[in-house]
Amino acid sequence: MLTRLRVAALPLLLLVALVPAPAGPSAQAATAARPDQAAASAPPARPRGTLPENPWAGPAGTATMHGDPGSSDTNPYRGPGPDAGPAEPVVLGAVCPTVLAGRDGMVQALCTEYLDRAPTLHLLDPTTFRSVASLHLEAGSLLGGVYAYLDHRDRLVTVDGSGAVLVLAHDRGGPDGSWRVLVQRRYPLGAAMTRACGAPDCDALTTLAPGYDGRLWFATADGRAGHVDRRTGRVRIRDLSARTEIVANSISTAPDGVAVTSDRATYLLRAGAGGRIEKVWRRGYDRGPARKPGQLSRGSGATPTFFGPRTGHEYVAITDNARPRAHLLVYRAATGRLVCREPFLDAASSGTENSPIGWRRSVYVASTYGYPYPTTPEGAGEADPPSAAFVGGLEKFTVTEEGCTSRWRSDVRSAAVPKLSTAEGVVYTVTRSRASVYELARISPATGRVLSRTPIGAGPLADTLQMVGTTLPDGTLLQGNLTGLTVTRPDGS
Repeated sequence: MLTRLRVAALPLLLLVALVPAPAGPSAQAATAARPDQAAASAPPARPRGTLPENPWAGPAGTATMHGDPGSSDTNPYRGPGPDAGPAEPVVLGAVCPTVLAGRDGMVQALCTEYLDRAPTLHLLDPTTFRSVASLHLEAGSLLGGVYAYLDHRDRLVTVDGSGAVLVLAHDRGGPDGSWRVLVQRRYPLGAAMTRACGAPDCDALTTLAPGYDGRLWFATADGRAGHVDRRTGRVRIRDLSARTEIVANSISTAPDGVAVTSDRATYLLRAGAGGRIEKVWRRGYDRGPARKPGQLSRGSGATPTFFGPRTGHEYVAITDNARPRAHLLVYRAATGRLVCREPFLDAASSGTENSPIGWRRSVYVASTYGYPYPTTPEGAGEADPPSAAFVGGLEKFTVTEEGCTSRWRSDVRSAAVPKLSTAEGVVYTVTRSRASVYELARISPATGRVLSRTPIGAGPLADTLQMVGTTLPDGTLLQGNLTGLTVTRPDGS
């Protein structure tokens, strides 16, 4: 994730250290343009506060690292519940921060190999979760990988070491009908990068997301954003700012546009006439005097989160890096108007590397302040203070047009990105004890009380490193760790 100052897609780097697009941005136009939906019946009414289906993405909850293209960190499925079965380790000999699942039920884990630090896509059997096929990708300057996603045809969209965008499909075209993973489409970006900064490798893609306009959007380590036309392969790219900025987290998409948070500001972008990238708004924030311990870059550690009470995208939320306490920042998505700037937790735990959960009028922010990552990325800068105790903490806010109100605080020591199961009405995360025992925890959204705990591992190799878990439609939860992942199933499944 970095040469020079390649700190984008930071969590991924840290792990290794151990169809034509419509002319406009409307979701309606994109939906009409998608060929395989033309004859489909009208979809069922979606729950209030749920982001509209993105016709170019896989299923909500399992198509992106943060659940959906808007990065709400919600999941429409029930989790394994209070009586979950014992955790099952799946050893892949790699670190697997991205575990996704398509409509076909096949699980896809994008992992980083220890030996060459190159990404490998593993196709996992949906029952045993053993790898049935894999594809080793070219390593590049980012060493680990990028924030990838599944498209509407269950294909993984990612980047290889050459900087090209890859669309990876899977089928039973191997020997004797076995599974295989193959590159179905490749979009070179070298010429566009040369125009933007002087050479094909002068910058690197770090995050990809499916736009509601049908375009494939991306951001780069050195503060650029762009999109690819899926049909023609034409690439557009622009600088976010005249000054150098760093994009260290994923981007998010909604019908309003594409939200990008750099180490200095949050942007909303859209494609205008002819695909030209338009900056709808920019809002700077307090990036703090230095990186905090338990964060992997200076500035916001959050992927922007779209959420809202009716459409699911009235608001967008991030966190800043202010001292002594960081703040939850909520903006009106359409205009960038600041709704609130509210400090979270206390000075001993006020800092986070994680995206907040956003659901209707509720936002949940978890602390990573002082988290004992085994290393930090090259170029991340010194932490101030150099280290701190990891005490954890989770806080819930209610958002209205008048501002944000804290509802409760919990002292839970979250070691993963929390996710809300909207079907079960429970927040799931992994907790880390002072003795390095890891447990899958269910937390009440109403009170913050821990409802149940299920052990999933102990010791350094069980470290979940603030990675995101993925819940499948049958309630099985997959959680990445330093050796692969753990599988936690509902009792009796």
